Amino acid sequence: MDTSSFIEFIVANRALAPWLAGALAAAETIAFLSMFIPATALLMAVGAVVATDALPFAPIWIGASVGAVLGSTASYAFGRCFGAQLERMWPLSRYPHRLAQTQAAFVRWGLFAIFLGHFIGPLRPVVFLFAGMSGTRFAPFIAVNVIGAATWAFVIPKTGELGGELIAWFWTYMQF
Repeated sequence: MDTSSFIEFIVANRALAPWLAGALAAAETIAFLSMFIPATALLMAVGAVVATDALPFAPIWIGASVGAVLGSTASYAFGRCFGAQLERMWPLSRYPHRLAQTQAAFVRWGLFAIFLGHFIGPLRPVVFLFAGMSGTRFAPFIAVNVIGAATWAFVIPKTGELGGELIAWFWTYMQF
């Protein structure tokens, strides 16, 4: 399904929009799954649709927030349960020096890395995996994760919405 078909589907099925935003956000934050789904771009596109008043923003934000928390928490749990085995599996086994660098960076930045992990594309799912692998306690992880997920889930579709409004303004007032 291409982006335009996806957007048409969401507009035609408005009641599903929060659920779809949640599924996209979860896919974006689950380790390794995010490599196959362009969820950030799709959430920005959904935000652009919000600019047309075809969808309300709040349900998209809530759905994406819940999905991001669930996905990143699943990655954390996966890292916590299977950390040692994961280090020996592809793709982590192919880059042991990167694994060591990432673990050192995570230890250095700690909880701030969890917050920032929501905003750094390639690291998004992996930072939550490493949080679990490094033994980060669950209570601090979930506290920072909820704040980071809600912030990310606001910023990404809102960026698309603002871009959509800018395009509409430009189209309306700058026609030649």
